[in-house]
Amino acid sequence: MTELAEIYLGNSKENISLSERIEKARSSALCLEVHISQTDSRKGRIHAHTTTGAAVGIVKSRDWALREGDVLETEDGKLLLIHLQEQKVMVLSFSEPVTEHTIELVHLGHVLGNHHWPIIVQDGKLYIQLAADIEVMESTIRDFQIPGLQIDFELRSPQQHLDFSPHTHHDHGS
Repeated sequence: MTELAEIYLGNSKENISLSERIEKARSSALCLEVHISQTDSRKGRIHAHTTTGAAVGIVKSRDWALREGDVLETEDGKLLLIHLQEQKVMVLSFSEPVTEHTIELVHLGHVLGNHHWPIIVQDGKLYIQLAADIEVMESTIRDFQIPGLQIDFELRSPQQHLDFSPHTHHDHGS
């Protein structure tokens, strides 16, 4: 039987009383924990399995993403603690000046946008969410042959999470 969680209670990292409530629920086996991907955290309907193997369904609005430490309540009154998995992202950086390649960079940005590959520019690097097959993304970018362009990958912890979503507010009202 699938547990259904629809009631958002808050974030255990921001709410001390909720954190204490989770600890009590853990000791009485009334706390379920799931590890979901950063991509799934934005979905309105999420099917996952708890750390103990139980099936759980999460229903929420699509206009906000679940965060590490979020807590929902199931229909049976159990607490559901959300853990986010590490996020692998593509990182573009440049080992030499790119001022001579402005047109190619504009074209690259246009192609990334046409593919709907979410990007964030931060600290002189371009972070790209892995929204397609890695080899396809890498090949598409390498086809631009921009001198000095380096393609790397990083694993980002939930604390280092890059929010590629255009919706960044955390109003979880019912």
